[in-house]
Amino acid sequence: MSQKNDVTITQKITQLDELVAWFDSDEFELEQSIEKFKEAEKLAKEIETDLDKLKNSIEVINKTFNKE
Repeated sequence: MSQKNDVTITQKITQLDELVAWFDSDEFELEQSIEKFKEAEKLAKEIETDLDKLKNSIEVINKTFNKE
């Protein structure tokens, strides 16, 4: 799990883009589509969580700077 924490948001977005591209590629196989979809869905949720954390950090920094 710590390995996942080391992956940046940009890297996760790249992975998600690759998964989405797979659905339009010649490598697409119906049998693998459910597993790939689940993987993409999990990755999208991780990205959303990471972005929310980043947004919260930025808001805290903004509040700190706006007080001074």
